[in-house]
Amino acid sequence: MDKLIPKRMFFTKGVGYHRNKLQSFELALRNAGIEKCNLVYVSSIFPPDCRIISRKTGIEELKPGQITFAVLAREDTNEPNRLVSAAVGLARTKNHHQYGYISEHHAFGETMKKSTDFAEDLAATMLASTLGIELDPDVAWDERKQVYKVGQRQFVTRSVAQSAKGHKDGLWTTVIACAVMLMT
Repeated sequence: MDKLIPKRMFFTKGVGYHRNKLQSFELALRNAGIEKCNLVYVSSIFPPDCRIISRKTGIEELKPGQITFAVLAREDTNEPNRLVSAAVGLARTKNHHQYGYISEHHAFGETMKKSTDFAEDLAATMLASTLGIELDPDVAWDERKQVYKVGQRQFVTRSVAQSAKGHKDGLWTTVIACAVMLMT
């Protein structure tokens, strides 16, 4: 059997509201465009030479019932106005032949911006540690170049996040953020 190594990946996000928690999750998947897939949650390695494609292209290639690997962050609430967020961050070196790291983050009371920043910092810190490098995200971030710099290495990052306030009538509110991996 060939090794299952994704060749392409895309980011997506969604939010759903329903009186039932599971249906709220289903609606968030639908909003993200991945409801027709059988999702298999995977951990956090971005494969070497994997190409990031657009959400639109990725969703168009999905087939109903397809086994689909995803790094997924999710948060739910049924408390009116409670802020929930979910984010997935990616960090990789500029060398595309090197693997990268994907983090998932979910929280209460965080804006989308705060969640994306945290997910990117987390992914960069985790990648650095797997490479045996100490990284302090507050020191390593180069705002002008939009990269993390650690010695001679530079990490590029990106993320996707979804936040929402709990439905005013107490319906379940689910937010998701995903990195969806494709084998072809």
